Amino acid sequence: MFEGLFTQLIDFDADLFRNIKGMRVSQDLFDDLADRASHRAVAMAATMTTKPHSPSPLLTRPFDYGTALTHPFQSENWHETRFSDGTTFGVWYGSQQVKTTVFETVYHWTRFVLDSFPDCKDTIISERRVFRAHCRGLLVDLRDKHLTFPQLINPSSYEFSNQVGAYLYERHANGLLVKSARFDGINGDVLNADALSNPRDHCYLTYSWRPDTPYARIERTPGRAWMKLPITLG
Repeated sequence: MFEGLFTQLIDFDADLFRNIKGMRVSQDLFDDLADRASHRAVAMAATMTTKPHSPSPLLTRPFDYGTALTHPFQSENWHETRFSDGTTFGVWYGSQQVKTTVFETVYHWTRFVLDSFPDCKDTIISERRVFRAHCRGLLVDLRDKHLTFPQLINPSSYEFSNQVGAYLYERHANGLLVKSARFDGINGDVLNADALSNPRDHCYLTYSWRPDTPYARIERTPGRAWMKLPITLG
């Protein structure tokens, strides 16, 4: 099945960008549930006890959550991603360019909106945090392999890529470089947290989209359009 696929390694030593949910301005998530600051502090402390401990959560959270949170949902595969079925291991997804992370996350975000609010006609807002982390290690180089293995970037099926991820994880690979399925860019998908270091913030973004329109608006500076992405629903 994989003959001719794993033929190249690259000694990777560069930054990767990761795009996650994050607010531009911090908010008190419990201010509508408790009037007293002391009560809100108790609620926050209780929340923290349920999170997997990590000295650097920006780097390790995909690995922690890939095992700790998805286990109860194995049959539904709620956390399936391109290179993991979401039940055995997590994958840290980054990209060599910020723009690639936007195309990737807008695709998944708009599908989440449609699944969660199928009748919504209002504008939906999502705030995002982009950070960069250094990746150092041998990665499997699949950047051109989609030409002979198109299922690597199948836009609607993860069946083949899940098998690729499991194969590499079982052999203790650090990760891989592969073309994005959503944009003409390169993703760095990391299987070993030890290959990552030095996370630092890069920028904040705001996504806005009304489900009955064909474009999503991306702001880097509040109030100023930075990108306008067509929404592909197929």
